[in-house]
Amino acid sequence: MHGDRDMALRDELKEYVETTLRSQWKIRDGNVVPDPESVTLENTAVRLEHATVLYADLASSTRMVDGYKWHFSGEVYKTYLYCASRIIRNEGGEITAYDGDRVMGIFIGDSQSSSAAKCALKINFAVKQIINPAIRAQYPSSDFSIAQCVGIDTSEVHAARTGVRGDNDLVWIGRAPNYAAKLTELSATAPSWITETTFTRLSNDAKYGKDGQPMWEKRLWTSMDNKPVYRSTWWWSI
Repeated sequence: MHGDRDMALRDELKEYVETTLRSQWKIRDGNVVPDPESVTLENTAVRLEHATVLYADLASSTRMVDGYKWHFSGEVYKTYLYCASRIIRNEGGEITAYDGDRVMGIFIGDSQSSSAAKCALKINFAVKQIINPAIRAQYPSSDFSIAQCVGIDTSEVHAARTGVRGDNDLVWIGRAPNYAAKLTELSATAPSWITETTFTRLSNDAKYGKDGQPMWEKRLWTSMDNKPVYRSTWWWSI
């Protein structure tokens, strides 16, 4: 019985893979971030000519769940992801995915890169000035504090729908989703990281503080062929 089911599943998977690989893609340009219902499960995609992708990611969450009670970890997850998500939306971004301890947002429009960069600095403010003080007040005997990292890149992005009927979502294809996620693996001592592409599209108020000091420091991304990237320890008050 199991053998028959496995053979039927193998035939189904083989047919799907072969059909997907030989089918022509149908692509349409988009001027809004699409939702899953607007894209079919066939080889169709929505192209965003310029999109800025932001990933906000908790650092050392494995150590947290190993060393603290589950409900404390749950409170940390909920407060961080809520604050990050509200800030993303408040800056005009669209939340496209939650993945464990991180959230992904996409920004489009003329000021997309500046909005995303300000969003990163505001998330840093929320962590430093709202969440961590509240944790210390609620748990005075604990020395725990949230560390996190936000990564941002800008590129052409395609959205395609993947999964099975009744259980599917959009997958975001392009450099920006990939680079933004990888940037969150860099040191959380500088919690905001952007690519050079994003940096060159920033408005002056997203580059410099009120005193004219640059908010972003140029570095080399050594694990990515020394590509220039920019990091910041600044925050933007909410």
